[in-house]
Formats: sequence, structure tokens, C-alpha cells
Amino acid sequence: MSTDPRTSTISVIIPTLNEADRLSPTLAPLHSEPGLEIIVADGGSSDNTTAIATSLGAKVVFSKPGRARQQNHGADAASGDILLFLHADTILPDGFGGPVRQCISSQGVVAGAFRLNIAGNSLGLRLIEILANWRARRLQMPYGDQALFLRRATFTRLGGFPEQEIMEDFELARRLKKLGRIDLLELEAITSDRRWRALGITRTTLINQAIVIGYLLGCSPYSLSSWYRRSSKVRR
Repeated sequence: MSTDPRTSTISVIIPTLNEADRLSPTLAPLHSEPGLEIIVADGGSSDNTTAIATSLGAKVVFSKPGRARQQNHGADAASGDILLFLHADTILPDGFGGPVRQCISSQGVVAGAFRLNIAGNSLGLRLIEILANWRARRLQMPYGDQALFLRRATFTRLGGFPEQEIMEDFELARRLKKLGRIDLLELEAITSDRRWRALGITRTTLINQAIVIGYLLGCSPYSLSSWYRRSSKVRR
């Protein structure tokens, strides 16, 4: 295990809960990347998620459900000095390891993320991508579907993801900004459009923005999570 970010092992940590239909396309490209460790942190799947993960060479760990809790548990089991948190419905580009290591070794950089690319042909999705990538670059606030990565030491220093019901990625990014710069790679992470497709672009966007505003106004993550589930019918 190297402590030099330019040669360090990258531990890719993927939280899952019944992702059998999505996991294979996410895991398959990772095996061509050298110096990589793949950890699937499962929250109690009742489908074939863990069997698929094991068959594709991932290390599987188990925890109580909850994305923050699962990601922290995966980080505890990781051996790499760079941690990369990847959603189960998001696919990383070929050759991402070198740019990740180069980014995280840059002076003043504490974390990084990928440009957002949402699968689908809608012009509305292109607008969402533009706004999300502007937010990530200018405001240094990438969200979880942009595959946030950072040094293990930094993650440990911050105590990992806050184990709250929702907005754990938002809160971690806010804490990271106080330590240094969050860079946005030119490489794109392709994420599924399933949330937008299920509820519609306008409704999904309004729900997401309402959650952010509520959080900034001090609403509890538990209350926001309950409202989110009732409004979107999407399980986190």
C-alpha cells in the first residue's frame, strides 16, 4: 500500500440495496483498471446483488441499510489510500485511475469528482448536467452521483459520511470545502436516468431542490428523508 497518491491503490466503494439489475454494467469495466480494489457495501439485498458482486470479483461487506452507513462500513473494510464512492447505477470511464491519482496529488486539492453525464436523450437532462457540473466546478459541491473521491486520511479526519438519512454527500462536500479545493475532472461518470424517467424531469428536479432548500433551512435529515420517500417513491 503506497502513501503516494500518484501510485496509491484506489478503493472503489459501492453501496447497494437490491441492485441486481444494475450492478454488472457498473462492475465490469472496473476490472481493466490497475491498482484497484472493489468493495460492495450491501445493506441487506433480497435479490442476487451480492452473488453478482462476488462473481465479478468484488469484496462484499454487510451493514444495516442507509447509504452513509454502508459507505462508511465499506471504507472501514478498504485497504486503499484513495477512496472513491460510486453509486451502483453509475459507470466510470476507461482509464480513470490515472486522472484520479493525479488530481488528488495536486497541491491544495482535498477531493475530486467526475463530470455528470445522465443516460438518456432528453434536452432536460442535458440542462441538468450543465447546472450540476457548473455547481460542482464553481461552487465545489459535487453530489454522490458524480463519484466523489478523496484520500483515506482526509475521510478519517472528517469522521466519514455523517450517518444521516439523506444529504450525506452534500454535508461531506461542505466539510471538505473547509479543508481545501474539490476539483472536477473532465472525465464523465454516466449515471442512470431511472429517477428522472420514473417521476419526470420537472418533478424530480423540484423534489431535489426542495430537499436542498429544506436542509439549508435546518430541517432534520429524518424529516426530509420521510418526505422524499413519500414524494418520490424511490428507495435510497
